[in-house]
Amino acid sequence: MQRRTLLQLGLAAGAALALAGCGFRLRGLDQPVVAIDALALEGADSDLARQVARRLESAGTRIDEQADLMLNLGQESFRERRLSVLDSGPRDLEMTLEVPFSVQRRADGAYLLDQQRLEVSERLTVNDDELLAQDDLREATRERLRDQAVRQLMDRLRALNPQ
Repeated sequence: MQRRTLLQLGLAAGAALALAGCGFRLRGLDQPVVAIDALALEGADSDLARQVARRLESAGTRIDEQADLMLNLGQESFRERRLSVLDSGPRDLEMTLEVPFSVQRRADGAYLLDQQRLEVSERLTVNDDELLAQDDLREATRERLRDQAVRQLMDRLRALNPQ
């Protein structure tokens, strides 16, 4: 039994060394997060907008009201859709966050990313017996959805060529 475990660990270590030695790298690991120096953030003051601003600043992009590029964030909207058919007991729901956005140049008003939508969803189970826990569960789900939407937005901005 110990010989088998030792052999498995040896093979795993050998495979890791072989991958490291051949120059294997995860795609995008050494690329800058966003190739935009400064960005103006327009739209409603919301939790999502504050999270986008924090993520952009941590990626090295300045938030500047006079920047050449504007990120227009629309109002975030949450929808709940009932997935289960029972009226009592635990119910399955799907919560969806949808946010419109666009990126445009300030100089000529041209859209680099014309009106697009971020849409993320997650399933959750709520129980009528735990009313207080339902609110906490819904709020935690909203936070996770915002985080996923910000990741999607960062991916789309990463693909943007600001010239």
